[in-house]
Amino acid sequence: MTTLPALLRPASYVYGTWHTPPDGLTVLDAAYGRPLAIVSSEGVDFEQATTYARRVGGPALRRLTFHARARLLKALGLYLLERKEAYYALSLLTGATRRDSWVDIEGGVGTLLSYASMSRRELPDERFWPDGKVERLGREGTFVARHLLVPREGVAVQINAYNFPVWGMLEKLAPAFIAGMPSLVKPAPQTAYLTERVVRDIVASGLLPEGTLQLVSGEAGDLLTHLTEQDTVAFTGSAATARTLRVHPNLVARSIPFNAEADSLNASVLGRSVQPGDPEFALFVREVAREMTGKAGQKCTAIRRAMVPRERMGEVTEALRRELAKVTLGDPARDDVRMGALVSLEQRERVRDTLEQLKGETEVVIGGERELLGGDREHGAFLDPTVLYCPQPLTASGPHELEAFGPVVTLMPYDSLEEAAHLTRLGRGSLVGSVVSHDRAEIAELVYGMASSHGRLLVLNRADVAENTGHGSPLPGLNHGGPGRAGGGSELGGLSAVRHHMNRVAVQADPGTLAMLTREYLPGAEVREDTVHPFRKTFDEIKVGDSLLTHRRTVTEADIVNFAGLTGDHFYAHVDEIGAKEGVFGRRVAHGYFLISAAAGMFVSPAPGPVLANYGMENLRFVEPVGIGDTVRTRLTCKRRIRKELREGETRPTGVVEWHVEISNQHEQLVATYDILTLVERARDEHDPPPASRES
Repeated sequence: MTTLPALLRPASYVYGTWHTPPDGLTVLDAAYGRPLAIVSSEGVDFEQATTYARRVGGPALRRLTFHARARLLKALGLYLLERKEAYYALSLLTGATRRDSWVDIEGGVGTLLSYASMSRRELPDERFWPDGKVERLGREGTFVARHLLVPREGVAVQINAYNFPVWGMLEKLAPAFIAGMPSLVKPAPQTAYLTERVVRDIVASGLLPEGTLQLVSGEAGDLLTHLTEQDTVAFTGSAATARTLRVHPNLVARSIPFNAEADSLNASVLGRSVQPGDPEFALFVREVAREMTGKAGQKCTAIRRAMVPRERMGEVTEALRRELAKVTLGDPARDDVRMGALVSLEQRERVRDTLEQLKGETEVVIGGERELLGGDREHGAFLDPTVLYCPQPLTASGPHELEAFGPVVTLMPYDSLEEAAHLTRLGRGSLVGSVVSHDRAEIAELVYGMASSHGRLLVLNRADVAENTGHGSPLPGLNHGGPGRAGGGSELGGLSAVRHHMNRVAVQADPGTLAMLTREYLPGAEVREDTVHPFRKTFDEIKVGDSLLTHRRTVTEADIVNFAGLTGDHFYAHVDEIGAKEGVFGRRVAHGYFLISAAAGMFVSPAPGPVLANYGMENLRFVEPVGIGDTVRTRLTCKRRIRKELREGETRPTGVVEWHVEISNQHEQLVATYDILTLVERARDEHDPPPASRES
């Protein structure tokens, strides 16, 4: 039996202080029903909390660049990992096994680290984010425009569900923090004590600027009435609650962005081509069993409906019976227990009530009480795995409308792939669906038949079994959300979640002004030329706009013939006089890649220096043909600079310089343009780890 700590009183952390409630809701531990915590937000001034976030947390975050925020997130993630055992101990009291808790705790911290990494890799080291390409608005190129993303100057209110008290907080906090918005976190009361413990450690770390994270343990009170146009609300929970919050008068009146990720009746489809002896048959059965019992079925991404070819229903039912027989139920602290309890007796009763409603159109094919390995059957919130069978899923309504948020799944027969896809869509929008098959044509029909009503689709088969992350696992780089019943919102999805917390503004100006604002060179802006070749400058010395205009070179027939012989490229437009005259150019022209090579020969400084390597080319366009006798020259201009962090084992600090290249002919016409990336030596700075000692 898990030893309970003294009665917990999770506090709220608002406007820089901790507020412990004198009284409130009594929360019981899930397995034994013993008093565990008192939860309340009594005494919290929500107007003061939102104002504090805007006046203290917001400005502190916006003073930092994306990379600086990312470094803080990385440090925080590593700090929390060192303290994870304390979180695991508390998580057992929620009814979750250690395996279930891994997704919540280390999955949550992993999301922090993922956002720290992708932000340093994909975002500029600035406080704004140039978005998309430059739009030319005038014929002469003196009037241009570009979109910029800047942080919203408000607070990101994050209302989370009880089932993932750590991951639910961190997966919302990470993109908001990277974007530059402070967070006000409101966890569900049932598991707020675990969220509060993590927040206590975050505050104690001193890593996040004051005011960038506040916590409300307890009810939200009148919080939403104090929000303004610059604020955002992100909600995870039931579809019914999402509908209520979405139409809150203040949110509607001020057009405050509201993002919902709600529960949904997710489905998994077993392909018609799958036979009982196929690997996919076993994969389907294991995945259904795992998803309905992981976290005791308390996952918004869990499989609620399983679509099975009618002729395979008996075989699937028996295989699922054998698989579920391996699932031991009881005290999640025990090593021999695979499934713990629901979060509370109230939640268990809600699931039981839904089961009774579902029985009107289904029958129980797998169920009944099994031996309990620890825990209290009467006072603990245990519910045995239950499998329902719906014989007429096309005409039934309950299985497509009612979600038993626990270890429950409904089997549904189908007779055609079109019918299977239609059944999944009867759920009116889902977070995730899965297709289990190895038949590519079958997969295509199901995926395209399901895509319009799902936020994510998993194809599971023998080819990806070793690496797939499972039906119910949201990943930082993938969309987490779905249409309709699933809330109509989107979380995660890589940097799209960061964009959600930023305002997109179109800036129109002349090229020089726009280049100054974005700190990126763009054609038409002023350039700087001096006597020092750009490739002789270190990363620290090179500046955006530094430029080199090369000498001229006249293209000869020998150039074309020699390049064709060297590369083996004897395309007729280059080497066949008659064929070329009949072609689109009306004459022989130089290879495009010859022009790129010739340009490099014109702008490269050959001696050893700070430029270490050329490792990429982007945005290549050939604009005009170059023929024999044409003369070309090249302009090389520093477009932007990107500092690279030292990786483990590296000793040489470097940065990436992106150069814009323009090749023009004797008529000053642009013939080719592209960007190249060079690795350039830089000086060691305060963000670099100290150099290793000579002894090491």
